[in-house]
Amino acid sequence: MGYIEMVDYSAIIDKYYSGIPELRHILVTHSRQVADRALAIVDAHPQWTEQGLVDRQFIEEAAMLHDIGIIFCNAPKIYCTGSHKYIEHGYLGAELLREEGLPKHALVAERHTGAGITLEQVLREELPIPERDYCPQSLEEKIICYADKFYSKSHLGEEVSLDKIKYNIWKYGHEGYLRWQALEKLCN
Repeated sequence: MGYIEMVDYSAIIDKYYSGIPELRHILVTHSRQVADRALAIVDAHPQWTEQGLVDRQFIEEAAMLHDIGIIFCNAPKIYCTGSHKYIEHGYLGAELLREEGLPKHALVAERHTGAGITLEQVLREELPIPERDYCPQSLEEKIICYADKFYSKSHLGEEVSLDKIKYNIWKYGHEGYLRWQALEKLCN
């Protein structure tokens, strides 16, 4: 794995969100919940760390930064006043993280939406995102993608039930639901 250098995710969040305290609070609270769940999943599978498949430090950093792109989106209920559609927050956050010199963290931001979005889905549904595959690939990406589904930014502090998660995923089709089931099996 070889990941060693610590990233000051708080400084990155502050760089972009310091002037928007309500949105910063939502981002940090949600991201902390996701990070804590992702770390608990890692801790429940010590063989992943022992085998060099997962880096706990990276999991925490990437989970704290996975939604950094919401600032660019229009979602007034959570104080987002940007001009982009919410589905764009992943790739927009990834672009921001690449500019910050964090290409591996950027992949987590880019690939965490839903249970992943395939290129075929982007084309079929004419989604307003660049034409490429957005499905989590690495174990670390999959863990964070899974953990993210348990927490909503509009209902801070509440955990989303498995039934509600499955319903939300199913709304977007059978392919996504199968990807969710694979994430669920992996992370439990």
